[in-house]
Amino acid sequence: MPDQITINLPDGSQRELAAGATASDLAASIGKRLAKAAVAATVDGTQVDLSVPLRDGATVAIITEDSDDGRHVLRHSTAHVLAQAVLQLWPGAKFAIGPPIEDGFYYDFDLPGGAHFTDEDLDRIEARMREIVAEGQPFERTEMTKDEGLALFADQPYKREIIEGVDPSEGASDGAVSAYRNTPEFIDLCRGPHVPSTARLGSFKLMRVAGAYWRGDEKREQLQRIYGTAWESDKALKEHLVRLEEAEKRDHRKLGVELDLFHFPPEVGSGLPLYHPKGGLVRKLMEDYSRAKHQAGGYEFVFTPHITKSTLFEISGHLDWYADGMYPPMELDDGVKYYPKPMNCPMHILIYKSQQRSYRDLPLRLFEFGTVYRYEKSGVVHGLLRARGFTQDDSHIFCTPEHLDDELASLLQFVVNLLRDFGFEDFEAELATRPEKYVGEPEEWDRATDALRQAIERAGLPYTVAEGEGAFYAPKIDVHVRDAIGRRWQMSTLQVDFQMPNRFDLEYIGADNQRHRPHMIHRALFGSVDRFFGVFVEHTAGNFPLWLAPVQVRVLPVRDDHQEYAGQVTEQLRDAGFRVDTVDAAEPLGARIRKAKLEKLPYVLVVGDDDVAAGTVGVNPRGGEVERGVATQAFVERVRAEQQVVGKR
Repeated sequence: MPDQITINLPDGSQRELAAGATASDLAASIGKRLAKAAVAATVDGTQVDLSVPLRDGATVAIITEDSDDGRHVLRHSTAHVLAQAVLQLWPGAKFAIGPPIEDGFYYDFDLPGGAHFTDEDLDRIEARMREIVAEGQPFERTEMTKDEGLALFADQPYKREIIEGVDPSEGASDGAVSAYRNTPEFIDLCRGPHVPSTARLGSFKLMRVAGAYWRGDEKREQLQRIYGTAWESDKALKEHLVRLEEAEKRDHRKLGVELDLFHFPPEVGSGLPLYHPKGGLVRKLMEDYSRAKHQAGGYEFVFTPHITKSTLFEISGHLDWYADGMYPPMELDDGVKYYPKPMNCPMHILIYKSQQRSYRDLPLRLFEFGTVYRYEKSGVVHGLLRARGFTQDDSHIFCTPEHLDDELASLLQFVVNLLRDFGFEDFEAELATRPEKYVGEPEEWDRATDALRQAIERAGLPYTVAEGEGAFYAPKIDVHVRDAIGRRWQMSTLQVDFQMPNRFDLEYIGADNQRHRPHMIHRALFGSVDRFFGVFVEHTAGNFPLWLAPVQVRVLPVRDDHQEYAGQVTEQLRDAGFRVDTVDAAEPLGARIRKAKLEKLPYVLVVGDDDVAAGTVGVNPRGGEVERGVATQAFVERVRAEQQVVGKR
């Protein structure tokens, strides 16, 4: 056995270590700062504990606590500490799963005797967790056969169910299961990796209690879920809590009511919004903008019905692959089943197929604001962000193979320009590849995926690959943005689809006078108009830019005898094309100004004696300094220039 091993580092360099050295030893050999920040390692593409001995010739990257992967490890380890604390405080409790999630973690529990957690319990649990952290308990990995695992967790039915479903090819090195022990009394089923000991944790906070069904199945046991957040430092934790406070202020459901935009009445049903006049106007302006952009981009407008016979979704494959996400059918016409549509694409395909197409007709770009209906489980419905009925700005492009690359590159630029007009600047693409269940041939999927990858690279967008996250019929590009407080949102989607043209036997006559199969691109820029609306409300905190504000200007007379002049100013602004209203002097001026600010209006104009005499206005801009004696026409020109900034690309 050699005395030395050679380790390959991510930058291409190599490092010599003593045989039997661990990932922790490697970090220490590189530097004290790295050793202190290390929480796990990646060895030949697999994440492992720092205590794992390294193989000669392995490629190793150290995972640090301030990286996304490092925070994942911290949060996963903190979830184990949460489970240990709960089982100590509630003897006989059953614990289910406790994964890390974005910005935090959770754990699901079944308490003895039907007990329920209270908000006060969170303080007790957190205090016990801090005791466990102070004890510096090691995370020690152990591997066992399935039978040994079932015996070890004999009194934990949820763990036993997980073990019984383990695929040996995905288990521990002996084809079984792995677990991590912190003390002789506490062990948890887990793949890992974890931090070396609980002493590496501590910057965490338990957030709330919620209900959750086991395995997400409403027919299974209802468990109690404790959510928490964990970070690499107290500073990072504090910054996150501040972001949460800001996010709460920006919650679109709250602002939707406060700004009289929309609401969700229980009489209508979960996930089905009603837009009020102001919200309806903002949405109309968004849609008008989109229609104009599409018309300029060579798209043709179509309209399709909300329901259709089951036959259409049998051909498309939705009834085979997507039935759980569809509303149940209505039986009409002597038993014929009609479904509310979850997708617009099959109907656009029928429009293409309604006549013979030539290569001269392509690309054919069909566009629709199409409302679709998807049966989301009640536990995941979340205002406009996860609704059951929503409208997509849906387009389907039918093109020849020669058109494909240019169409995709053009579409990505279209996406970026649209999002920039709405104030988003931080973009990232995600390439979602073939899922476990799919239709079509692997070679077709590979061709489509390569086309999408080349389009992203041509556009110069940073991107990540989401393995197995594509739709059942096509790979896709999801464009993500970061909002004003740093949250990441998935927005626009592009998919290259070879399957639907095959399933519907689509054709075009080529220049060789032969029949060919067109390529099909699915594309939504807003994605869901409703979801985009919700994200946009939170991004702006309801401070809509001038061109989208339902009321752009409000005119306030100081006294009743200024009302006539206020009306003249209002008419001048309306004639110039602005959305403006007037509130008379029935209330004190200060109260009216405060109300206008709560409504987040871009401009409030105050007119008094001097303004009546000079033909001016006092300008009170949202977030700016008050100006006196501004000529009304000068204000009109200023605001007109501000509004025309949008759409110049």
